Amino acid sequence: MASAHSRMNCGEFRTTYQQDTTIFPTPLARRTALFSVLFLMVAPYFLGPYYLNLGIQIGYYGIAALGLNIVVGFTGQISLGHAAFFGFGAFASAWLNNTTGLPVFFCIPLAGAMTMALGLIVGIPAGRIKGLYLAIATLASQYILEDFFSRAEWFTGGSYGAMANPFSIFGFEFNNDQLYFYVVLFYVVVMFLFGTNLMRSRDGRAFVAVRDHYLSAEIMGINLTKYRILSFGISSLYAGIGGALFAHYLGFVSAEGFTIGLSIQFLGMIIIGGLGSVMGTMFGTAFMVLLPEVMEAGIGLVGGGSGLIQALAYIREMAIGMAIILFLIFEPDGLAHRWRMIKAYWKLYPFSY
Repeated sequence: MASAHSRMNCGEFRTTYQQDTTIFPTPLARRTALFSVLFLMVAPYFLGPYYLNLGIQIGYYGIAALGLNIVVGFTGQISLGHAAFFGFGAFASAWLNNTTGLPVFFCIPLAGAMTMALGLIVGIPAGRIKGLYLAIATLASQYILEDFFSRAEWFTGGSYGAMANPFSIFGFEFNNDQLYFYVVLFYVVVMFLFGTNLMRSRDGRAFVAVRDHYLSAEIMGINLTKYRILSFGISSLYAGIGGALFAHYLGFVSAEGFTIGLSIQFLGMIIIGGLGSVMGTMFGTAFMVLLPEVMEAGIGLVGGGSGLIQALAYIREMAIGMAIILFLIFEPDGLAHRWRMIKAYWKLYPFSY
């Protein structure tokens, strides 16, 4: 007979706050994350250039989108100028490399720091205004930076654009998709782990408190101005690093690529993925990057006429807008919420009611 003191654990038990806020809530989640990274490390050996290109796009857009999710999803601020900070990071990294001769390896984090400094300045109004007024202020920063890109020839090359050298370290160049995939994967892992850990920290909890109820947060002693500005700074850091990776992948940066349309796409990524979800950010980014490709493949399969092929660019924009609207109506919590529901269903199966 079992003793009175013996017990049998069934399930996951958490007895401390640290256990409750761990990055990987279960051993299965930890093993899945590790397996996913290992799988991506060997992916370039069996994926073609087309799929590597899509993976690289998802990577640098995902980093920038996570920055926007920190300021919008976690802090409850609105930003309509994220594409401009993405572009600033791209131009800053190319400028640093071309003018100082620093290796691109060092230029990317420095470009992120420069963009963060700019974000802290632009974020100053966020300490005093919110809602529609903040949206207008960030929209103004979008157009101010767009004008700066077109006029500051010393920094951006003006209307001619700027050349961005391939990623290199100690004389070794990552000058093809197979090699550059590892560069982007490294930054994705580092930045997403940093973002996840940030949300577990004192500052991350302050961001969420400001979002949920700013009056209660202020009564508790949280400095609203400080954390609102800080969230813009961290958001800009992510945008700058994503933009720098974008620049050195394409090899050329032009001011025309960082318009308000791209800012709306970034918003679409975090809405579709799930506001306030680190994992959902990557889901939403992958959805937005793959949607046009799936549509193009679908039109090719059904044998669309020349008129339909010519209208493909407009159909893509319409599909992106329609996807955002449908998610807002039918799945406002995004793909991250749907993923949690699926996991809960199978975790409790066959008693998943």
